[in-house]
Amino acid sequence: MPDKKRLRLGKYSIGLPGTKKSRTALGGVLILGGGLGFLPVLGFWMIPVGLAVLSIDYHSARRLRRRAEVWIARKHRKKQSKAQ
Repeated sequence: MPDKKRLRLGKYSIGLPGTKKSRTALGGVLILGGGLGFLPVLGFWMIPVGLAVLSIDYHSARRLRRRAEVWIARKHRKKQSKAQ
């Protein structure tokens, strides 16, 4: 049995569905729900989480996620160097 896919968000690790089709559906639903973030239950936080789920199987989403990670790390490093 193959290893179950996991999504790491900081220090947390979340289990994901085993098939590519179900991960794609989950990522798509999260992104669509994030687009309706002005509604009370849904939120704009769902868009990056959906992209993170899709990045497991899709190269373009993975590239977008990595660029965002590098941008955030650089911004964080720059902020810390100014504080010292």
